[in-house]
Amino acid sequence: MTAHTTARSAAHPNPHGTPYDTPYGTHGARDPFSPLGTHETHGTHGTHGADDTHGTHGTHLTGGTPDAREAEGGAVRESSRVGALIRGHRLRIGMTQRELADLSTISVRAIRDLEQGKARRPRPDTVRLMADALRLGPRARAALETAAQRGRPGGQGWAEPPAPPTALHAILGRDDEACLLERELGSGAERLAHVVGLAGVGKTRLALEVADRLHRAGTPVLWHAFPGATADYLTCGEDTVAARVAATATRLWAAPDPASAVRAAHGPGGGGGDPEGAEAVSALAELLGDRAALLVLDGAPAEPPRFGLLTALLRACPGLRLLVTSDRPWEMPGERIFLLSPPAVPAEGTVDRAAPAVRVFLDHVRRVRPGFGATSADLERATWICRRLDGHPGALAAAASWLVLCDLDALCRSLDADPAALLDHLGGGEGTGRLRTALYALADRLTPGARGLLQALCAGGGPDDEFTLTGITALTGRDLPGSGRLLRELLISGAVRVAHEGDGSHFRVLGLVRTACRARTVASVSTTS
Repeated sequence: MTAHTTARSAAHPNPHGTPYDTPYGTHGARDPFSPLGTHETHGTHGTHGADDTHGTHGTHLTGGTPDAREAEGGAVRESSRVGALIRGHRLRIGMTQRELADLSTISVRAIRDLEQGKARRPRPDTVRLMADALRLGPRARAALETAAQRGRPGGQGWAEPPAPPTALHAILGRDDEACLLERELGSGAERLAHVVGLAGVGKTRLALEVADRLHRAGTPVLWHAFPGATADYLTCGEDTVAARVAATATRLWAAPDPASAVRAAHGPGGGGGDPEGAEAVSALAELLGDRAALLVLDGAPAEPPRFGLLTALLRACPGLRLLVTSDRPWEMPGERIFLLSPPAVPAEGTVDRAAPAVRVFLDHVRRVRPGFGATSADLERATWICRRLDGHPGALAAAASWLVLCDLDALCRSLDADPAALLDHLGGGEGTGRLRTALYALADRLTPGARGLLQALCAGGGPDDEFTLTGITALTGRDLPGSGRLLRELLISGAVRVAHEGDGSHFRVLGLVRTACRARTVASVSTTS
């Protein structure tokens, strides 16, 4: 045993059995620093690079240096005050990062990130375990806790709270939905609101409105649009913030690096690890601190994100709320599913210029015909078009685009013959054809039971036919719970809309869905014959 090893053992003995001390070699330690709040194994020697020296050679970093700098592989990195204190105390008693990890049950990676300044927001229990392992006295312990506390509450400051993108068009007929989401997310009653619905129904526009309202109330808004999302807005935002948000959003759906997973699986404690995901979450957590903020994930993938990493993000950022838009829900714990149906249309036989769907359609008409003045006959035709297209904003915009070539009367005749023929916007551009694709693919995403129910509902009756849950039980022959689950699946998919009236809830298959379902049936029959 060398002299400095003997000195280290004397200065920092390993008293087995104490409440805060773990014998060397203990595996599967909990890492309270990690934003995941789960188990992060120490890994094997060499997994994270060379272990620290005992401090007898090279640069010695004292615990009192507030802005310490250390050389690492030729690069110089700033370390935080809390990291400088930990490293200074560790080197003073001649302890390696590996030994500190074993004694404190904090992972080597977490200790290294703290000392190098990659992480500046250790949790209180992490600070306590570090102080216990380092055998700090009252004053040194208080200094470490103070340094850690200074790094937590506010996160990194910015001159002005990040703002959401700027919408290009006014929102019409969505005030109730916007008010509800604003209240739920602003108060923290919901931390994960997931807006779902058919493509083109207005999910992104609603998210823009909610984000703008919260931002005007002082909430920072971080926005990330996934590839394929229709960006009908003007983007803004600071590059560094956007990069951290994009990195975190990407890791939520990215599989862990195979090499990291293998190392974690064969290292102490076993289990799968994702250092890249943990680092992305830590970077965003450092940016936000504990402040309230809204993260919008627009056009998110249909498959659910990795639940552990999503939970880690929400745990590491206690003030963060998520607003997600996609075609269908993830069905995961804590998810507030917010079904966005098309705006309401006037009842059969009535004409209402103020109806949300009619206002949306007339707004699109005026964009292609600036001098358009709706006569009573025009209002009747506009109302009929809204009912024929279920009030769906994307379908109404596409139909209105054809008025460059025809009048309302001709448009009504074309829609009556084949509404699907006019679902593509005449002007083309991004997103053209997405609604048609979504309608034709809708049945493929359903379970066999729900798909069979949809086909049965579309095979008979007309576009205005309504049904009840009791009628579904008679049609399917299933019990009430079984029929209810099938009907819920159709409702969540956007194929069915509901009206809650005095005598109960009534459901109706969207006319566009009915048309697409019948077209697919005809196509399949033609193919087989």
